[in-house]
Order: sequence, then C-alpha cells, then structure tokens
Amino acid sequence: MAELESIASANVSRAIDALKDGIREKVELATKFGRRIVDGQMDICGDPAYVRVACEASLKRLDTDCIDLYYQHRADTRVPIEVTMGEVKKLVEEGKVKYIGLSEASPSTIRRAHAVHPVTAMQLEWSMWSRDVEAEIIPTCRELGIGIVAYSPLGQGFFSSGAKLNLPRFQPDNLEHNKSVFERVNGMSNRKGCTPSQLALAWLHHQGNDVCPIPGTTKFANLNENIGALSVKLTEEDMTELEAIASAVLIKGGILARCKTHQKSSVKVPRIKLGSQGLQVSAQGLGCMGMTPLSGPPNPEPYMIKLIHHAINSGITFLDTSDIYGQKTNEILLGKALKDGMREKVELATKFGIRFVNGQTDICGDPAYVRAACEASLKRLDIDCIDLYYQHRIDTRVPIEVTIGELKKLVEEGKVKYIGLSEASASTIRRAHAVHPITAVQLEWSLWTRDVEEEIIPTCRELGIGIVAYSPLGQGFFSYGPKVVETFSERDFRKSLPRFQPENMEHNKSLFERVKDMANRKGCTPSQLALAWVHHQGNDVCPIPGTTKIENFNDNIGALSVKLTKEDMAELESIASADAIKGDRYGPDMATWKNSDTPPLSTWKAAS
Repeated sequence: MAELESIASANVSRAIDALKDGIREKVELATKFGRRIVDGQMDICGDPAYVRVACEASLKRLDTDCIDLYYQHRADTRVPIEVTMGEVKKLVEEGKVKYIGLSEASPSTIRRAHAVHPVTAMQLEWSMWSRDVEAEIIPTCRELGIGIVAYSPLGQGFFSSGAKLNLPRFQPDNLEHNKSVFERVNGMSNRKGCTPSQLALAWLHHQGNDVCPIPGTTKFANLNENIGALSVKLTEEDMTELEAIASAVLIKGGILARCKTHQKSSVKVPRIKLGSQGLQVSAQGLGCMGMTPLSGPPNPEPYMIKLIHHAINSGITFLDTSDIYGQKTNEILLGKALKDGMREKVELATKFGIRFVNGQTDICGDPAYVRAACEASLKRLDIDCIDLYYQHRIDTRVPIEVTIGELKKLVEEGKVKYIGLSEASASTIRRAHAVHPITAVQLEWSLWTRDVEEEIIPTCRELGIGIVAYSPLGQGFFSYGPKVVETFSERDFRKSLPRFQPENMEHNKSLFERVKDMANRKGCTPSQLALAWVHHQGNDVCPIPGTTKIENFNDNIGALSVKLTKEDMAELESIASADAIKGDRYGPDMATWKNSDTPPLSTWKAAS
C-alpha cells in the first residue's frame, strides 16, 4: 500500500501535485480525520457534523472524488463510537469513502465500530520498540478480519536515524538503558547482511500477510533502504532471537503515541467523605481485581503498573484490592506500583476473609486468622498501615462481634486506619457498628443490581457509613452489552452466573439497548451513563469500576462529566425496574449479604 498521510496543509499540496498525470489511479490513498487545533490546543473530535465537514475538506484539498481508506485518527471519548461510525458509513454509501479505518483504538472500540460497519484496517504503533498491542489489539483485529497498518515501524527513528530527544524513551536515563537493544539488533543485522532498520522492518513483514508497515521518510536513499527490507528473509530461529531482543522488559520509558492517547485526564475528580470517621477518597475508585486474573494469560506487569500510575495522576486515588485476588499476587502488584512516593498519594483498601483450603473456597472470620491475614497483607503491600480493611465475606460460623473485635485491636495498634464490610446484611452491619464504627460497606450496586436499595443502603445512611459500589457496570454488561459473553475466558466465573445464561441474556439485552439509546442522546457511552447513575445516588457513594486498559479507564473517568437531570434519573429508574433483569446475580452457593447473618455473641462465649 502506498499510503500518504495528509495532515498538514503543506503535505496535502505536495500530495496533490504528486498524484497528477495519472498517478492517482496507481495508488491506494489513505487519510484521516479526528484531530484539530482549537484555540491553540489539540482537540479530538468525532462529532458527525465534523466528520462530514472534515471529509469534504480532505476531498477538496486532495483534489479527488473518493478517499480509498478513511481513518478516524483518534477516538473521541465524548462521542459514542457508533455515532461517529454511523456518519462515516453514510460517506461510504455516498461514494466519498471506499473503506473505513481506525487508529489507536482499544479492542472494545474496534468491536463496537465493526458492528456498525466493517472496519478494513487498524493503524497502530507496532515495532520491536512498541509491542503492547500484541496482547489484545492484534488478536482482536485478526479475529474480526481487520488489516493491520503499523506506523512508526522503526521505533520513532530509533532503528534508523537517531533519537527524538523530546520523547520519554530518548531521555538520557532511559536511552542509556535502551541502547543495548539497538546494539543487539545492529549485531544481528551485520550477520544478516542488512541494516538495523531493514532488520526491524523485516521483523514486522514476517508477522503475517495481514500487516502493512508504513515507514515515513523524506529521502530517496532511506526509501530505497526501507524497500530493501522486503528482501530480508528471517528464519524461525531469527524470529526467536528478535523476540528475545525485543522483549517488553528491555524497553524503558513511554512513547509519544501512548503519552498523547493516555494523557492525564482533563476531568477534575472530586473528593468525597467516606463514612463518618474522617476518611476522604476520590469520588471514583479503581478496582484492581482483574489485573491479576486467576485464569487466562497474565496481564503484563509493567502495563498494569502504568495503568495504576495513570489513574493516580488522573486523580483516581482510591485503590481496591484483596488478598484473594490473583491468589495474593494482586497485593504484590499494588506494592510494586506504590513505590517512589506513590503510596502517600492514595487511599488503599484491601480485604480478608476468603481463602482456599484443600482446593475449596472457605470463608473465615476467626480472630487468629484475621490477625495473620492483616500481617501478611501488610508485608505483601510493603506498607505499615492499611487505610481501609474490609471483611470480604462474612463467616457465618463466627459472631460478627468477635471478628470486628480483632479488627478493632488492629486499629488500636496502628496497622489499620478504618474498618469496612463487604456483602453484609443490615443486621450484621448494625452489630458490627456497635463494636467499632464501620467506615464503609462494599456492595454490588448498579442499574443491573438494585436489591440493596431496600434495606442495606438505608441502614448505611442511618449509621453514617459510606457506600462503595463494586461491579457498577454490571460485571461488564454495560461496557459490551450482550456481547460481553464473547469476552469471557474459558474459566471466567461469569460464565456460570444466571444472568449471563442464553435464556436470560435474550431478555436482558433490551435493558442494554435502552441504556445505549439514552447514552446516544446524552452524548456519552453506555458505560459512562451507567456509572453516572451511580455517581448521582449521593456524595456518600463511591463506585470502583475495574479495568485492565487505560482506554477503558479514560472512558470510566469520563462518567464524572455526565450530568443527569431529575428527568434523566427517572427515565433510568424506569429502564432499570425490577422486571427489567432476568436471572439471579449469583448462584445459590455464593456468599452474599442474603446469607451473611452470624450466630449471637453468646454462643461464642459459651463455646470458649
């Protein structure tokens, strides 16, 4: 593909001149829309009216009747991708565009766009210098039959003409580390009889015949050198050697595209008081469970740490983990992420109470176990004190007064600041609160799950207890809709949940469609609308959506900007009425607040 990127006016005029005299018919011409300068600032726009105007303007500047491949240069997180794609689809139908592409889009955005109109190509940064797209984006494209266009295949010039000194990876502290990668590539290219840039390009060419790298240059000599990469043959052994050279751990520092796409959010995150004991947290938290999955491929640790740091720098400082997540590895990950002054910037919550015994899940609230679990969490997190320590599930064999009594001692010893409960009944909350003030109750609350509104929410508010809403996106339902089941790994626990069974999902999908329609009217995504509904429940409520992707995090934080009127809330109340959902949220064997009552304290004393 001969791809001409027409961004600056000077480039466009040169492109027009270059495509005269019959040359236009010999090329496949790709251009993009979506980035513009407004009041001297970069702005991303996917509004339908802008899409159309941008296309018309590009056609005029290029002096052509039809654009072969029209990319959305960056996704506008304020506009549902379906809306943007809907307008580009019209341009295809009108003959102004042949094929549609995306650039720097997340897997979920790719899927949603592809459902509106087939996406022909995905442009992304891919090279031996930048390989994070291999984890999920490349497989998504291949699953959907979408071509892959690799920009910056020479690592922003790292493998050819030297450093770009304004980029993080080229800063002295990082470049000193990264130069060893170039030296190893250079050594191998000498053995192969080619240049380092040809070897780096050849690595991409050997990724598959659905991949087209688009190295840029302004010199004939460099163009000829780049074309020479097509003659470089790599064996399986060569590819294995290059994989080892270009492993993720060998590259240090961010890259420009990621910095621009994942910049600190412009959304100002409010602070709220959680409970009545003095704890203040960000109005939205970050659930970290998925960062260390129990099944499926592990998530790259450097990227997970990058995500955590991005959240903190964006103002999301309330981090939620547990000793059971990833069988203790989640806490270790958080401990690593909170080095170098990060610990002082966050409110850290973890949990105890669920453990594996002889391969079976066991709920334990015994005092000795509570203390041992706390000490172990402190060690894994590498901290002196836990900000908020939850009992993850209630042990129905141990009076709640006994468990909370031990937690009270940990508070007095300075190992825990505040105490929380998770999935506790109203009566259990009252009994616990009588022993020591409970700061927060964590519960599942969303448009998908509202049974807690009858008794638990009023109890918390009566006692001045903060409310932390987990799974505020309905276990992913409001992110993907019915297609969420297609994202489940083989051992994903959600596969067994009643609401996700085919007979129930057929009924439940209408809820998503109605939320999606309303989100389109509000100019937000369905997940942002669902999160905004939780945020509008009161300033004593903090939702903690979880994610493993910076793109999804940015989408979630955008919910804080969604304003809902009384009429909007009434409409959502109607959409999410009790009969709108079919199927229980959990199976009968799962521990929830509905089966969390404990024996009276007198039984424990008698047993003692």
